[in-house]
Amino acid sequence: MINFHVDRSSSVPAYAQLVRQVREGLRIGTLRPGDRLPTVRSVVTSCTVNPTTVLKAYRELELSGLVEARQGAGTFVSGTLGHADPHVMARLRGSLARWLGQARAAGLEDEDVQALLASVLVDHPARRAHAGDRTPAEPAPGAGVEKEEGAA
Repeated sequence: MINFHVDRSSSVPAYAQLVRQVREGLRIGTLRPGDRLPTVRSVVTSCTVNPTTVLKAYRELELSGLVEARQGAGTFVSGTLGHADPHVMARLRGSLARWLGQARAAGLEDEDVQALLASVLVDHPARRAHAGDRTPAEPAPGAGVEKEEGAA
């Protein structure tokens, strides 16, 4: 079961943080169809939020087809996101955790890490190549690579 948390210092509304956490859980495989989400009451208690906040998050997830409310039984995951191999995700998560340890040791704070990750996501050539949308100013792969003198 997912354990929600709400960052009060964030500019993201609490309900949107809850929605994001469910979506992330589905992407990384910690949530699967059939899993039960915490009751509204338990989220209200653990996150000290208003019941309306939790209901709004659950309703948004329901409208997007990711969860379904079952009268008297609770709210259950009904959809999926992403298709990555769970073993690959676990390995990459471990690598990322080690990298985060290095970032923390270098003095980076959460916002620094988020900014760094966002910049790499936007700038990484594999993203553009996958999307097939290289900009005209961007050279094609291998273009502009100088051959060393004497190389064939």
